[in-house]
Amino acid sequence: MIVIQNISLRRGTKLVLENASVTLQPGEKVGLVGRNGAGKSSLFALLNGTLQEDKGEWSVPQQWQMGQVSQHMPETSDSATEFVCAGDTRLMQAQAQLDAAQMSDDGMAIAHAYAELADAGEHDSVSRAQSLIMGLGFKTTELMQPVNSFSGGWRMRLQLARALMCPSDLLLLDEPTNHLDMDALVWLEAWLKRYGGTLIVISHDREFLDAVTQVTLHIDNAQITRYGGNYSQFELLRGQQMTLQQASFSKQQEKIAHLQKFIDRFKAKASKAKQAQSRVKALERMERVAPMLASADFDFEFKEPGNLPNPMLAISDADMGYQSEEGPRVVLKGVKKSVLAGQRIGILGANGQGKSTLVKTLTQALDLLDGTMTQGKGLTIGYFAQQELDVLKEKDTPLEHMIALSKIVSPQAREQDLRDFLGSFRFGNDMVKQSVGTLSGGEKARLVLAMVVWQKPNLLILDEPTNHLDLMTREALGMAINGFEGSVLLVSHDRSLLRSVCEEFWLVYDGEVKSFDGDLDDYQKHLEDVSRQLASTSSSKKATSDKSPSFKQKKQSPNQNVSKEKLKPLKKKLSQLEEKIASLEKDKLNLQDQLNQEKNPAAMADFGKKLKTLETDLAYVEAEWLIVSEEIEAIEKETELEKT
Repeated sequence: MIVIQNISLRRGTKLVLENASVTLQPGEKVGLVGRNGAGKSSLFALLNGTLQEDKGEWSVPQQWQMGQVSQHMPETSDSATEFVCAGDTRLMQAQAQLDAAQMSDDGMAIAHAYAELADAGEHDSVSRAQSLIMGLGFKTTELMQPVNSFSGGWRMRLQLARALMCPSDLLLLDEPTNHLDMDALVWLEAWLKRYGGTLIVISHDREFLDAVTQVTLHIDNAQITRYGGNYSQFELLRGQQMTLQQASFSKQQEKIAHLQKFIDRFKAKASKAKQAQSRVKALERMERVAPMLASADFDFEFKEPGNLPNPMLAISDADMGYQSEEGPRVVLKGVKKSVLAGQRIGILGANGQGKSTLVKTLTQALDLLDGTMTQGKGLTIGYFAQQELDVLKEKDTPLEHMIALSKIVSPQAREQDLRDFLGSFRFGNDMVKQSVGTLSGGEKARLVLAMVVWQKPNLLILDEPTNHLDLMTREALGMAINGFEGSVLLVSHDRSLLRSVCEEFWLVYDGEVKSFDGDLDDYQKHLEDVSRQLASTSSSKKATSDKSPSFKQKKQSPNQNVSKEKLKPLKKKLSQLEEKIASLEKDKLNLQDQLNQEKNPAAMADFGKKLKTLETDLAYVEAEWLIVSEEIEAIEKETELEKT
């Protein structure tokens, strides 16, 4: 078990934990919550050994292996599969033993190293790594691409996959959902539910915490409080405690007021001086119950729009994308949509499908490639960019940002008005003059929100606004959006926010933008069904084809005939790959039998080398099989759609 006893911990000059104690049992799945800056990451730093306690003691079983996501952006030309495989620390240690044994030409050591590799699961390490990679949203065609070829967000997904690859007893995850779309989020939840070790996760995603955790640790006022249950259960228990504490505080305030009244009345009278002095001491000795601040100590609201054009936006036969060196690159084709006054629309779709392209085109950050987009008269868009630095200048201060904005939208505003407004977003006197580059992610997000609110928009377009917001600020954002009188377009992987705000959904998929007929539960079920189908296809390793007589008798359209022609060489190649896989697996079994029966160390080492080479060949052939089978599945799906 993990035992933390009377721990005091500083981060710089700030005391983040003081005489804090908590115990966690093996196998518990724990959500670590608290305001930004409360000390959650500091507790992680204590557990992984990068931060030393100032006082107290703590222990984690010595034999436990720890897994965690590196926060450094990976820079390597290794393939995605190789990079994630390297996360299996036991496998890497066995490989290092083998390398050392081969350098020394020690036959017995080589044989022992090959046995260690087999025990570490080298035979299926590639398939395990690739399963994690694809679960987090990568395509089969990307499995062998170099890590450096991916963008930052996708590289961080590979870091997560690498952490999950580690055979761990304790898994520490700090905001694992930040770079995930809903498809990958659903997959990660299912994986963590199956995880057999102890999990501690920091997250500001309410539904993710509810789905994965059964214990909640709350850090507040330098203390750790343990609650049995997920985040929603914690919130209920916490609310009950706050109510009781507030009642206790109110009673105490009455008593304090009564004592103070007596002191003020009689302290100048000699006959009552003694009694007054005793009450002064009683007041000093009294243990004051800290007043309970409302959980959402930060709240705001969008200003009432000056007008509500209807429709706000009308898009007709629009092609959306961007200009490349080769010419226009169409991402979304034939978009035909409108945004009406008062609509609350959630935009769904996996990363890479074109959600950001849609949002940037609607905000005119990207030009239409074709078609028309008409804005309603008096339309004012409030845009929250997915990357806050898209609209923020690192060297400028929050006050300078507001001054520049007010010159455009409200020239009459005084500097004091801007200071007061920033103060309502928790930017005090010092912070208004602090350069944006030194602000935290949450503080930058609050500044962007402040700038959006100041513009008095009638259409909000919010692209992942919650990525750096804590749970309380997310609650405040949801309440503000629900009180907003204009229209909303929201891209978010925060399902709680989507549920509370959106009344309808658009699905961005396969180059199109369509209305999604259903709610968020229907979409999640759809994702799970698709995931199961892909898993079933991958495990079967056989191409599916309909050989029923009725299928043969159907009249084929010209397009279906073209598809049929495309399938012939692919199916032939798939058959050849399946034969090669079968042959390699047969050779692998023979080699394993020979290795098990061999007693001579030199011969064992030779068999081990051959087995390793064969397993590498098998992994690459299986990866190629996956790519070809996906191509076949896509063509067959297209053919079925044409028939209907």
